[in-house]
Amino acid sequence: MPWYAWLILVVAIGSIVGGLVMLKDSAKKLPLTEEQLKRVHERNAEMDAKEARDR
Repeated sequence: MPWYAWLILVVAIGSIVGGLVMLKDSAKKLPLTEEQLKRVHERNAEMDAKEARDR
């Protein structure tokens, strides 16, 4: 494989890894109130029950 193909391959892999690292660094936890968190848990339980019924 010629040298420029290796260069393109390294740049592509570096771009992918760099993008993933930036995405990980910029991710933040959402500050939810207790009420919002309770609603999320209830909705998840409802969806789990619905999926179990549909199977």
